[in-house]
Amino acid sequence: MVMIIIAKDELTMATKQGMCTNCGSLVIFDDRDEVCECIFCHCVFPSAEALALLENSEVHEFKNEAFEKKEGSKNYYSCPVFPDKVSKAVERDKVSKSRSGDDLKLKPSEFEVSPNDVKAPMKLIVTLSAAALLIVGIVVAVSLPIYFNRVNLKTEMTADIAQVFEGNAEVNTDSNEDGYIYGYNIFGMTCQNIKVQTADEVTDKQASDMFEAYCALRSEKGGYKSSNSVKMEIYTPTSIYTVTADGIENADA
Repeated sequence: MVMIIIAKDELTMATKQGMCTNCGSLVIFDDRDEVCECIFCHCVFPSAEALALLENSEVHEFKNEAFEKKEGSKNYYSCPVFPDKVSKAVERDKVSKSRSGDDLKLKPSEFEVSPNDVKAPMKLIVTLSAAALLIVGIVVAVSLPIYFNRVNLKTEMTADIAQVFEGNAEVNTDSNEDGYIYGYNIFGMTCQNIKVQTADEVTDKQASDMFEAYCALRSEKGGYKSSNSVKMEIYTPTSIYTVTADGIENADA
């Protein structure tokens, strides 16, 4: 049987931290080493000094001399520690707070997108504007003649509308100062719809006669031969007539 004996010192070995007497960097070393080496400036000095300096470095002067790395020396991972880093951070904070907002403007990043970067080319803007104007022009060119034709047709039909109601029903054809007519309303792009309010009751025949008279007037003024799209609604004190080319519907008001 083979027995392995481990020395007590090897079981209790640990690393300690100190400060470099030359540059002030943190130094990590074996607690059994009498001397240690800084991996930044390669200064070799007693480990005891590193421990003492870490506890109190205020009165120590760091010379920051350059040394060459010695062969066979042991190095441990360390990171730089500056004895005055806290005080300098406090001073920087005070200076930052005392400065005005204009002084704290950040330098534009090379990746920052400015409004100039997203502007559309002038040629594209001109093309889109021209296309929009063209579309508006087409809409106006198509709709204006239709609108004026409807207005003219309605004006001409209103002038002779009395013949539609004559002998069939009593309808108030007067209008107020705003042009609103009390007894009827003509609407639709081709004046194909009319609503009529009568003061007395009407029969189915009278409702049919008013519809035929209205279609004839529309044909005379506008040249529309077909009455398939025409719809007349007649509101009497007790009934509502809906008259189309397909016939008459009567419902209670």
